[in-house]
Amino acid sequence: MVVRVFVASSSGFVAIKKKQQDVVRFLEANKIEFEEVDITMSEEQRQWMYNNIPPEKKPAQGNPLPPQIFNGDRYCGDYDSFFESKESNTVFSFLGLKPRPASTTEP
Repeated sequence: MVVRVFVASSSGFVAIKKKQQDVVRFLEANKIEFEEVDITMSEEQRQWMYNNIPPEKKPAQGNPLPPQIFNGDRYCGDYDSFFESKESNTVFSFLGLKPRPASTTEP
């Protein structure tokens, strides 16, 4: 399964852009394979994202905002959930990935 990050390339909100960049940069820096899905370019992908976020994770009003993160068809969470997992050093678990073994460097 591939981690998919649903983003909006033409978002007018600076906060959303920064959150999207934060997720993408973290995945790139940690060499985690992922696919960036731009919901502004595909109505089908936008609807898929909206329909596959569990009801209890959707906002009371309006649509969920990007970034939204999935592993295959499994919903991982939004930016706030990602940030919490990053702060608690549990990103691999959050993404549904096996943790990488700690690197052993010889002195």
